Amino acid sequence: MIRKLGIIVLLIGVVSVVIGAVFISQAIEKNDWITSAMQQEKVTLGFSEEQIAAGDVIDNAKEAQIAGDTIREHRRGIAPTYNDLLAASGGKFDPTNPEDLDYAQALNMENYLYLAVLSFGVIQMIMGTGAILILIGVALGGIGIALYRLANT
Repeated sequence: MIRKLGIIVLLIGVVSVVIGAVFISQAIEKNDWITSAMQQEKVTLGFSEEQIAAGDVIDNAKEAQIAGDTIREHRRGIAPTYNDLLAASGGKFDPTNPEDLDYAQALNMENYLYLAVLSFGVIQMIMGTGAILILIGVALGGIGIALYRLANT
């Protein structure tokens, strides 16, 4: 009975290690994809002339957070809220009004950057979960081997 239990625990450990490795590989793949997509957009808000000349672009969570916060400040300079913008425009969004259009473009860019921040955060959580699954799998594997050997003695 202990021998069968050892084999079952060992198999659960192996499954846990495999699932953890899949989590980590998927997270790395998505991180690379998001970083590449952000590099293609070439957003440089808040970078110095030297950084821009060196080809630096916003491509990580910290830089995206800073840029998103900067855009938010600028957008709120146009109108504190969307309702305030509409109130100033007669209650309706007017795409021919440069102020309304600037507000909408700022809101779009702000959302893009905050979505990147969220994505990088989720990726880090998935990597952490994968690492924990691997550790649990290794521990279960060790317990399974110990139980199997115990049954043989």
